[in-house]
Amino acid sequence: MLTWLIETLQKYPEIAVMLTLLIGFLLGKLRIKGFTLGTVTGVLLVGIVIGGIHIQIPGAAKSIFFLLFLFGTGYSIGPQFFQGLKKDGLPIAIFSFIVCCSSLFFCWAIASILRFDTGTTAGLMSGANTCSAIIGVASNTINELDISIADKERLVNQIPVAYAVTYIFGTAGTSWFLSVIGPWFMSGSREKLIEETRKLEATMTDTNAEEDGDIKNAYDHVAFRAYLVNGELVGEEGKSVGELEAFFRRKKRVLYLLRVRREGEMMATPQDFVIRQGDIIAVGGQRSAAIASGTMLGKEVADADLLTFPVQAINVVINKSNAINKPIKVLVRQPQLHGISVRKITRTGIEIPLEANTILQKGDVAELVGIQEELDQAVPVLGFKERAGVETDIPYLAGGIALGTLVGAMSVRIGNVPIELSTSGGALIAGLFFGWLRSVNPRFGYIPPSSQWVLTKLGLHVFIAIVGLTASDGFLQGLKQEGLTLFLAGLVLSLLPMVVALFLSKYVFKFHPAIGLGACAGAHDESAPLLAVQDTLNSKVPALGYTVAYAVANITLTTSGVIIVLLMHKG
Repeated sequence: MLTWLIETLQKYPEIAVMLTLLIGFLLGKLRIKGFTLGTVTGVLLVGIVIGGIHIQIPGAAKSIFFLLFLFGTGYSIGPQFFQGLKKDGLPIAIFSFIVCCSSLFFCWAIASILRFDTGTTAGLMSGANTCSAIIGVASNTINELDISIADKERLVNQIPVAYAVTYIFGTAGTSWFLSVIGPWFMSGSREKLIEETRKLEATMTDTNAEEDGDIKNAYDHVAFRAYLVNGELVGEEGKSVGELEAFFRRKKRVLYLLRVRREGEMMATPQDFVIRQGDIIAVGGQRSAAIASGTMLGKEVADADLLTFPVQAINVVINKSNAINKPIKVLVRQPQLHGISVRKITRTGIEIPLEANTILQKGDVAELVGIQEELDQAVPVLGFKERAGVETDIPYLAGGIALGTLVGAMSVRIGNVPIELSTSGGALIAGLFFGWLRSVNPRFGYIPPSSQWVLTKLGLHVFIAIVGLTASDGFLQGLKQEGLTLFLAGLVLSLLPMVVALFLSKYVFKFHPAIGLGACAGAHDESAPLLAVQDTLNSKVPALGYTVAYAVANITLTTSGVIIVLLMHKG
């Protein structure tokens, strides 16, 4: 039976790849006392074990999946990357770039001192910085070096060895460092930083502004209720809808009058419509506000017909100039957003604080709730509605990858040295450009979030599976020769850039401590430290520093995979 299985996997390597993904994902997600190996490391290790039976896989298969991963990554972070190059995001972008450059320098210095070979150094850079893309770009660069085929194979096989040894601390160690040492360094103690973060949240909430109300609570939970209006609310002459809604805001209760029933007839409620005693009104907005205002509004009644109207929840991608770099409190005052509730805002897939003074950036996704007609008026003010379909614009995807790889394959000589972006670098940059282009002109280039997930996750993990399957022979030997030294080198390389990041954040760029810790996590190109910091502070504020830093780090660290190979080869 075992012989049959081995022969089958050797004959049909695609089965070996799928088996590696299956076992690797299960292993990577296994949680023991809060610790997980991570799916990338899990797939790599399983691939190395299965690859011990000598699985032969064409190199083109690995390259195709890696190009899909790079393009998908660039597409998803494109709007935030270019936003980070503008005035408001520029400090965090520069901060992230400097931290990543320091990591490149430290890697080169450590590898030179310890006399690591080029492949080991590239794996060290990849694992310690938790940037799996470096594996691919470094491998491609090594294959372009003017060395023998045997040396190329040996160096490329060393990359996953170093990655596997250094990745775990790169994730877990950095998460611990930023969530435990970070608050102490930035503010003196965790408790003090929590207090400072709450003060920042208070300024963002802007609870003292008479017209704004509590944005976070107002848009967290949406309710629709019907009330029989009493004379205490509107008086003998009645009050207009606009006057009543302004009165609610002064009471810190964001409520909208959506419909009215008068003498059995249902009517619309424009701002100048006068509400009178005895009317039945349909109110929508903050659930707690509607409940707390019950006695003020009148007697709650069960009027199913009045409350039967199409309410939708849609996602809107922010790309209009009058919405970009504006706080939420300014936008909700616009008449086109009347009656619209915002449930949450995400940036590069990370949920950010939903407060009155939260600044919207290009590419942010806002989840809106409201009546169909009012949503139709609100969407053009903010950007465009994210399509709910599942169909990917394949020509846009394939054309982007083809164009990027063609440009990347072009070689320019500086003296006798050929310089090229490489196909992997071209695919990444094409993804950035095409993702940004989609945000500017949403009529084409739609790639659903689920498809983006498949491109990045499946593309990366299949690539890593093939790397493990084909690098098995040299893994144990490399691990035996450099294991402990590699682990310690990875520990140093993971922490040194974070020490630099903390000093830069506090003394040079002078970020708010919570935002600074988020930027440090982003500069490490990993979401685990961000989640650890947010859990420590019990706040989403660090996400405000994470997104731009992550976008810049993703590009800078991936590019460093080429640079570190050239530096070590030259040395």
